[in-house]
Amino acid sequence: MQDASARQAVTVYCASARGADERHLAAAADFGRALAEANLNLVYGGGGIGLMGELARSAQRHGAHVTGIITQQFLTLEQGWSGCDELVVVGSMRERKKRMEDLGSAFAVLAGGLGTWEEFFETLVGRVIGRHAKPIGILNTNGFAAPLRQLIAHGVEHGFVRDAALDLLLVHDEPSHLVRQLALALEASDQLPHDPQRMLPMHGPHEGRR
Repeated sequence: MQDASARQAVTVYCASARGADERHLAAAADFGRALAEANLNLVYGGGGIGLMGELARSAQRHGAHVTGIITQQFLTLEQGWSGCDELVVVGSMRERKKRMEDLGSAFAVLAGGLGTWEEFFETLVGRVIGRHAKPIGILNTNGFAAPLRQLIAHGVEHGFVRDAALDLLLVHDEPSHLVRQLALALEASDQLPHDPQRMLPMHGPHEGRR
């Protein structure tokens, strides 16, 4: 039998806050369970409260190996979860994000605020420029992620983002469905970095217009 820690992992970005809508907490728990049921492990920000804590506890309870990556500063602020199968404390946010990106075979974005959005956009840009070829999913609980996708579409409309970037995103409002999409993407044999010239705006249809 395969050691649980050897399975592919999904790196999840989400809030350390509970949020104003309890449906986000429920969705985080459902996502953690769905990961475990799909034989996928969890890499996340290491927090023990808010959506982070709900996600991690659910994933582990249902059989996923949970790795948390947290900075010394946030160990207290986000109440780092000592129940992680592995809790890695790093010195900076840059190192935290790099470790999370390196350890995950795919990414998922749940509800969150400024930090979650920053992590999402850095990961998306990495895919656009060909730094990695990992699938990226967004959980759109109660329409929360719609403005994020609309912002990207707004950039496309004004010629600052290529529409091919939108095609990189798997978006769904049901946790189990999004996990299935990510699992299928991981099974695909064509996960190769995109040609940046097809992705970057300076090579798009608006370039050269005067």
